[in-house]
Parts: sequence; structure tokens; C-alpha cells
Amino acid sequence: MLDLTSQPQGGPVDLKRFTLERYKLIVQYKTAFYTFYLPIAIGMITSGVEDERAYGLAKRICCTMGEYFQVQDDYLDCFGKPEDIGKVGTDIQDNKCSWLVVKALEKANEKQRKVLEQNYGKWDASKVKKVKQLYEELEIPKLFNEYEEASYASIQAELAKVTLMPKDVFQLLLKKIYKRSK
Repeated sequence: MLDLTSQPQGGPVDLKRFTLERYKLIVQYKTAFYTFYLPIAIGMITSGVEDERAYGLAKRICCTMGEYFQVQDDYLDCFGKPEDIGKVGTDIQDNKCSWLVVKALEKANEKQRKVLEQNYGKWDASKVKKVKQLYEELEIPKLFNEYEEASYASIQAELAKVTLMPKDVFQLLLKKIYKRSK
């Protein structure tokens, strides 16, 4: 619901609503809990894990992985090859509150912000191209690579703390998502 209501329904694009805080809430509830933490928590419950500290650590690890996975998904939606990701990304056209647009808004000067305002959320190939060119100009791909490495290091640091349960499942998840291209 947060994802679908990040913009007024039927109104003009309002980029002021695309904040990192809103993005993190969307990701936490859309991806981190649903895809990562809840399946792990169910496995922990069914295997008899009772220590609340284990659940807290699993939640931190899974939420970090979930955010990383969604940021990666946003990046691939824009810069991934359709033959690799299995679809043509449409986050720009769909006016999505993606990590890329949030970071672009943080970095953009007034002129660059105007480019976003005039082109984001429009189903027009030339406008999409302008947004992607702006992302390149703002070095969003480089920022993503830095984010990816920092996330990986953060997850690895959390995994080093796992002693109350097997860490294999977390390592397997991380191996599946780190540097993925689809």
C-alpha cells in the first residue's frame, strides 16, 4: 500500500514525496519482511528456536538483506538487460519511489531536478532516456556499486555475530543475491 500510494492518484507527479524515509518503509514492508525475515522466522519457530536475541539478529540480517535486494532490483529495473532480468523495467514510467530516483533527488541541483520533474513518470521513451542519462550524470550506478559493497560488508559483519543458530541459511541467501544480474 505504501508503494502504491507514494504519489497522489490521478494527480501530477510530486517528487517531494520520494524520500529515503518513505523508500525504506516501502522496502521494509514490501520486501524485507515478506521475502526475507518472515520465512526465516517461520523456520526458526518450527525448529524450536526460543531465544529472542536470535530473532532480533535474524530480523536485522534479513531486513538489511531485504533492503539490499530491493535496491538491487530497482537498479536492475533501470540498468539491467531485459534478456537477463526477463522483463523491460518500467519503474521510471510507473512513477515508482525507487532508490535511484530518491538518490537522484538527493544529489540533483535545481536544473537536474527540473529534468526529473519534466520527465519522470511519463510513458515516453525519450523522457525515460533523459531520466536514465541524468542518473548517469549523477553517477547513480557508481553510488549503487558503493551501496552494494557497503551492504555486503554490513551483512557479513552481522553474520559474524550469529552463534545462537546456524548461519548457513543466511549465507545461502546472501550468496544468491550478491552481485546478481537478474
